[in-house]
Amino acid sequence: MTQLPSTSFRPAIPADAPFIAALVNSAYRGDSSRAGWTTEADLISGARTDEADVRRMLAEADSMILLCLRDDEIIGTVYLRQTDAASAYLGLFVVRPDLQGGGTGKQLIEAAERAAMARFGITRMWMTVITVRSELLAFYERRGYRRTGELKPFPSNAGASVPQVENLQLEVLEKYLDTFGTPNDVESG
Repeated sequence: MTQLPSTSFRPAIPADAPFIAALVNSAYRGDSSRAGWTTEADLISGARTDEADVRRMLAEADSMILLCLRDDEIIGTVYLRQTDAASAYLGLFVVRPDLQGGGTGKQLIEAAERAAMARFGITRMWMTVITVRSELLAFYERRGYRRTGELKPFPSNAGASVPQVENLQLEVLEKYLDTFGTPNDVESG
């Protein structure tokens, strides 16, 4: 079994906002995103986020952005926001495009689940995923997330994000976490 390079995790601070916005946009939009498999470049144009939006997320009560670092370099991010007493939303889940597919995403999502349980005391994580992204849906299903069948239209007020295909929809995925400090149903491979 190949050993993954050492990673560490820490909460983001406002000074990280420019890098977080750049990393998120590089992983989802434009030509740089095509180096990885999380690209939305053929589905949505425009920026996914910007520095001001990241700063707003960092200032929200009951939220955090968790960073994944390798040798002090930020290589991944995930946004976590408590939505009720038992649940937290997971979004802006990103690994640098040239590092995707090497196991960093698995480590980051597990760290995000642990961080959300510790900080918010939640037992359920949820997210939304574009329904036409079958490979992304499959990745989350392998991590224990379940498709709920609850569909939402792609937001018409998504800022600079402009759908390039008609009728984009988001599906809500959810995962129940155990209360012993580790996510349940997480595969090791």
